[in-house]
This record gives sequence, structure tokens and C-alpha cells, in this order.
Amino acid sequence: MKAIFVTGGKQYYVAEGDVIYVEKLNNEVGSDIEFTEVLYADGKVGSPVVDGAIVVCSVDKHGKQKKIVVFKYKPKKKYRHKQGHRQPYTKLTVKKIIVK
Repeated sequence: MKAIFVTGGKQYYVAEGDVIYVEKLNNEVGSDIEFTEVLYADGKVGSPVVDGAIVVCSVDKHGKQKKIVVFKYKPKKKYRHKQGHRQPYTKLTVKKIIVK
């Protein structure tokens, strides 16, 4: 069974048992999360969401991605600005997809 759900302003296409990385969520490691904003589940398309569909995930860990370097530069103006960024994430495992 497959589903598309929304979290953190992004859509994720998942199946049971998939491991995904999403924007950081404020849940404890080991807890379960239920996503009710499901756009597609088992062939049913919602408008905008499928009624009664739930995606249940477990939180595996929280972390930060690899550092990226943001470098701004304007030629002939002596302007250089270097900045680093590490995006926080939450690792989720999809336990089950429920469609009523």
C-alpha cells in the first residue's frame, strides 16, 4: 500500500517500511506520529485530503545534515560573505498506512 502525505510543507510518497528524512519534528525518539493530511492512499485521491486515511510513523532519530557553504560575492566591489548552514532533520520509519 502506498500513500502521499504532507509534513513540513513538503509531500512524501511512501510505502510501509520506508525510511524517510523530514523537516525536524518536536517528538521524542521512539514515539509514534500519525499524519492525517493524506493526499493519496491505496488508489484513493482526496480533494484535498482522503477522509479517514492515516500514515503512522515512528521517530528513529534527530540530527543535522552535512554542512553546506553559502558564499556571496560581488565582483569589483570588495564584497565577500561566507556562511555555513546545517539543516536539522527527523528520521522516520513508516509503520502502517490506514485507509477507512
